[in-house]
Amino acid sequence: MAEALLRLFFAVPLPAQTLDACRSVIDPVRLGPLGRSARWVRTENLHLTVRFLGDTDPELIPALGDAAREAAAGVDVFDVELAGAGTFPDGRHPRTLWIGVEQGNGALEALDAGLVAPLRRLGFDVEAHPRRAHLTIARTDATRPPVSHALGQSLWAATDAWSSAFRADHLVLYRSHLGGGAPRYEPLVEAPLRG
Repeated sequence: MAEALLRLFFAVPLPAQTLDACRSVIDPVRLGPLGRSARWVRTENLHLTVRFLGDTDPELIPALGDAAREAAAGVDVFDVELAGAGTFPDGRHPRTLWIGVEQGNGALEALDAGLVAPLRRLGFDVEAHPRRAHLTIARTDATRPPVSHALGQSLWAATDAWSSAFRADHLVLYRSHLGGGAPRYEPLVEAPLRG
């Protein structure tokens, strides 16, 4: 019998002190009067997604670990600064709340670009897709637009003078466990960056 597919993604994790700094700016909004209308990402689950794979054959995990190591070996350890906030797709009818990445975008894009060739060799239909990195912190797709707009404004105000920095030194292949409560992310492979 074939094994069930696993939901996988590559990401850069946040260290504990950065998670604490994020908690300090997110919690006042999450615990505020409008906070319960959103689905918040658990702080310990925060990460910077580099590439989402989706449902994947578990037999590919060793080769995906090799892909992570290949991509990570091509990028130096780098500094990330989190600052500011925003919403997708727009401010009037947001469905996602996020914290921005002020520094480190180029290195995150380089990690993503380094995954393209090894993933293609494994049969994944992937394209390089430069994008501005962000830290997803909540989903508001089930929230009325005036409320989600107000939540976005609250987050923007909370992050106005806030920032937090850390040094990224590895790329991780994660498995996402869904169902039975909040999602849980299990690290499967950790690939050190160069230097």
